[in-house]
Amino acid sequence: MPTIEIADFQPRYANDFRDINLEWIETLFAVEPIDREVLEDPQTHILASGGQILLALLDGRPVGAGALMQTSPGRFELTKMGVRSAARGYQAGTRLLQALVNRAVDLGADELYLLTNHKCEAAVHLYEKSGFVHDEEIMERYGKNYARCDVAMSYPLERFAS
Repeated sequence: MPTIEIADFQPRYANDFRDINLEWIETLFAVEPIDREVLEDPQTHILASGGQILLALLDGRPVGAGALMQTSPGRFELTKMGVRSAARGYQAGTRLLQALVNRAVDLGADELYLLTNHKCEAAVHLYEKSGFVHDEEIMERYGKNYARCDVAMSYPLERFAS
């Protein structure tokens, strides 16, 4: 039985992070300039500002990736999350999403949100099932960052408050 592990980003995973995300973006949408910037240089656009990147490894091979981009102190966008089509069905997305939420909590996030599109039906369903809620305020504040964004969601982090 194949196993899924969650791993922290390392430079050797940079091409996997880019390719996993380009696979789903190119399948459903046009790649936007902001996509290229982030995917070509995650060190500058995600990690340097206090963000995190996690990967789902299937028997040691990167098959999924997701990031927490710190947009201001305590505010994180869950972004650039995808799973290779060949690896779907192994719960990599579910495991990766839970690990990203847990990491946001560990980082002391006050706000965790995501921006997506209704065409990503399976992803939207996963987010809903995991506790994310549709959020018009998030759409108004951040939705303009991507031309394809028509769904904005937030995660109720108050359940983790001590």
